[in-house]
Amino acid sequence: MTARDEQILANLIANRAETHPDLDVVTFEHPGCPDEVRTYRQLWDNGRRVAAALKAGRVANGGHFALLMQNHPEFLDAMVGASISGAVFVPIDPRTKGDKLVYMLRHSGCRGVICADYVLDNLDAVRAQLPELEWIWVIDSGARMERPLADDAGVQRLAEVLGDSVPEVEIVADDPSKPMEIMYTSGTTGDPKGVVIPHARFAAVGNWHALLGYRQDDRPYTGLSLTHGNAQLVTLSCVLKLGMRAVISRKFSKSRLWDVARKYGCTTFTLLGGMTTAIYSEPPRADDADNPVRFVISAGMPAAIWRDFERRFGVEILEFYGAVEGGLSIKPVGEGPVGSVGKPPATLRMRIVDEYGQDVAPGERGEIIFKPADGSAPAIAYLHNPEASAAKTRGGWLRMGDIGHVDADGWLFFDFRMGGAIRHNGDFVDPATIEKVLAESPMVSDVFVYGIDAASGAPGEKDVVAAIVPEAGIEFAPETLFRLCRQKLDSSSVPSYLQVVAEIPKTASEKPQERFLKDAFKAAGAEIHEERRAESMAR
Repeated sequence: MTARDEQILANLIANRAETHPDLDVVTFEHPGCPDEVRTYRQLWDNGRRVAAALKAGRVANGGHFALLMQNHPEFLDAMVGASISGAVFVPIDPRTKGDKLVYMLRHSGCRGVICADYVLDNLDAVRAQLPELEWIWVIDSGARMERPLADDAGVQRLAEVLGDSVPEVEIVADDPSKPMEIMYTSGTTGDPKGVVIPHARFAAVGNWHALLGYRQDDRPYTGLSLTHGNAQLVTLSCVLKLGMRAVISRKFSKSRLWDVARKYGCTTFTLLGGMTTAIYSEPPRADDADNPVRFVISAGMPAAIWRDFERRFGVEILEFYGAVEGGLSIKPVGEGPVGSVGKPPATLRMRIVDEYGQDVAPGERGEIIFKPADGSAPAIAYLHNPEASAAKTRGGWLRMGDIGHVDADGWLFFDFRMGGAIRHNGDFVDPATIEKVLAESPMVSDVFVYGIDAASGAPGEKDVVAAIVPEAGIEFAPETLFRLCRQKLDSSSVPSYLQVVAEIPKTASEKPQERFLKDAFKAAGAEIHEERRAESMAR
């Protein structure tokens, strides 16, 4: 086998194409569609096709192009092709549209887009604002399109661009420290920031497989978007490195999760934040624990449902904490207290500091910060934003922007995002405890708890809002839910309002988007219930 540095994705795929060419390393599934499989050999061949096309499309050797699609095998083909050609890919949530889409494409300097047919209308709506966009290559998913592609110069089907023959191309990427991709943050407090992710970071996370509890015979599953760091790094990078056989859904479905796991024999999957409550709120089934999953890799399992979740589904929880920019703590299965997000690995140092940068005592809250254990400064770069990059690593430490605490034994607990605490009637409220009570009601399909400025006007105080998706076919009775909360929660934790919504708006990583719920709360016609009246109010 040719010696290749596996810090470069293309080199890893080339190596495995020689040693394990026919291993079905990733299977893509979607209801009503035949499975689409990628072996290492297919990834290598398709990657070379993409690389040749990218070179012809003038984005090789550092040029940027966007990936705008749900989870399709062509996403992986494009990742490998970018690595071969030295291009930098920009994954974008396919639900992005309008000004935000224009901003991300323009800010990243994308010259082309590889997209699915179902997002073409969103691109059409903003093409006039993107004169620098030279080409759009479209995956045919079977979605209906309003007009033939031939009507628009520069828009082609990806299959026609790539052709059938496999070109002989050399791997251009040779420096692991150079950018592999630009991954944008959710932009909840302003314009999204483009996190520059070098080849070496993607490869380094692939070496976490032992820390994350993976075995080579595991079959990981994810329905999280490949445009987000979790699916790309925690699942895909580890799968490609270790040679596991992953299953990836085109998009996440809480109702199909366990059926997919049973069908494909999946032994582990990853959950984030609000996903756990959504899954837990599904009506219990007699066969909930009859599944092949041995452990769940969780980032945000609420302590309130942790043990009940494990017992109900017959799984164990490995909890971790981190961000796409860096930082990591892991609570292995069976170790540490429930609710903890773990301890940092030996390669990292962690501190909890106050607003002046001083360490706080165990049990006291402060900002979570990390740095490499060898004393070097964290290397974080936001595209075209040196000020934000410097602020993120102020003082030589990676500032997570999260508030947490450690116990006497050094186990880390995440408390809340800076500025995101809910204080009601003088007490800090735990949203997860409220969500557990509501999620266990057969009336509730999904729930997310957040805070709004208190009607009393008291500084720092918030009223508690429970956004609820009612279960179909069951009469929704708000007075019953308020009574349930009164029975099971302390008075400060009882929601001030129940907000009935058709769905909880979520990011590509299934994180609830609070700002949209706040906007909807104030909108005319919003269905809001208050305990004192337990009746709908038209806004």
